[in-house]
Amino acid sequence: MKKSTIPVKYGVLIAIGLVAYFLILSLFGVQTNPAFSLGNGFIVAFGLYRAMRDYKLEKGSAFEYQKGFMAGLFTGFNATLIFTIFFAIYVTNINTSFLPEMLANWSSHYHVGVGIVVFVAAIMGFATTFVLTLSFMQLFKESWNIKKKHNSHPIEA
Repeated sequence: MKKSTIPVKYGVLIAIGLVAYFLILSLFGVQTNPAFSLGNGFIVAFGLYRAMRDYKLEKGSAFEYQKGFMAGLFTGFNATLIFTIFFAIYVTNINTSFLPEMLANWSSHYHVGVGIVVFVAAIMGFATTFVLTLSFMQLFKESWNIKKKHNSHPIEA
């Protein structure tokens, strides 16, 4: 049985979408505004939904909840790893003033370095992936409900 390439394909596509969105925001100078990170959630949600839908179509009647869940997690984790690598390169080499601009919005007495910010970005991506995968699997799983017979009558006492 061949392994599915859907998690890699959609993981890369989601990461490309996230990078493009981030770069578009940076063109307008609003990449440090936390309100725009909501767009990341929509990009990841759309990509994960499509990946899990295509995985279910690929597997057909052999689709299993556990395998679909793992396909969703691997898709999101691939996207998160790729975007986190891009983000680390962007913050350290491309736009070194990004981190001070972003942290200026937070009043903090702690020293926050690049490593912590990149780590938090990765954790946020993993958490988003996990929650969205759990949510979407509710749409794709088979129901365990027993079908009711329409010709049955209630028992009268």
